[in-house]
Amino acid sequence: MDAVLFDMDGLLVDTEKVWFEVETEVVERLGGSWGPEHGAALVGGSWDRTVDYMLALTGADVPPGTVGAWLLDGMIERLAVEVEPMPGALELLAELNGAGVRTGLVTSSLKPVADAVLEVVGRHRFAIVVTADDVARTKPDPEPYLTAARLLSAWPECCAVLEDSPNGVAAATAAGCRVVAVPSVVPIPAVPGRLVVPSLLEVDLSVLRALF
Repeated sequence: MDAVLFDMDGLLVDTEKVWFEVETEVVERLGGSWGPEHGAALVGGSWDRTVDYMLALTGADVPPGTVGAWLLDGMIERLAVEVEPMPGALELLAELNGAGVRTGLVTSSLKPVADAVLEVVGRHRFAIVVTADDVARTKPDPEPYLTAARLLSAWPECCAVLEDSPNGVAAATAAGCRVVAVPSVVPIPAVPGRLVVPSLLEVDLSVLRALF
């Protein structure tokens, strides 16, 4: 195992509820309404997909860039006070850092959102960070995880990935990484070669090494 790569939203930090609050506000501003089924449809998706979904849902005549700015401003404002690490996340990072295992953060969120989270979690915990601003194609495309492996000079097959969404799991699997799924909003089935656990409290260095 050369490295361990963490997703961010819903895996490292409990931001799904923050996303839902911001999405609800933006859609209401567009003249529509938002429910859990809409949020679940976008878990692990890209920023552009979220904006397109909202505009299609509401039929609002608003430029995509404006909707994206509303989302970004709302997230940054809330993340300054509402970031909560997921149970076991900081403990796992501390164990990996202490053992000298390289770690990376790989997220479909934009860089300003990741920066706001890292202010709380600690940028020093990660050797590299890959955001939506760093790739041409976001999850479920494998590019984010292939990019992370390249930045770490690691083989994707020697990287363990921790993910909470089907899109993230698909991206990591397509990149050739070993995957631990910790489902948050959307269920993820257990299949050969994929470990599914209820929380990061079930994951430690020995569990990750056993994947290899």
